[in-house]
Amino acid sequence: MAMEAGEIEQLIREAFPTASVEIKDLAGDGNHYAATVVAREFQGVSRVKQHQMVYAALKGKMDGPAGELHALALTTRPAED
Repeated sequence: MAMEAGEIEQLIREAFPTASVEIKDLAGDGNHYAATVVAREFQGVSRVKQHQMVYAALKGKMDGPAGELHALALTTRPAED
């Protein structure tokens, strides 16, 4: 199954309403995306934890072989105040 970039962005924005979110479709197949997420919620949080927070925001869409999203290359960082 494939996902639309807008759906990925919506799920991330629901979890991080003030975040800057950029989604790119890497292969044109709706399964391989890159996302850049800059959010205040990442302040003082390790990069691994930041990625875990984004994956949690996707609400299981990447879980296992039956997941709707096959690959997501993440770039995360805290927002500057």
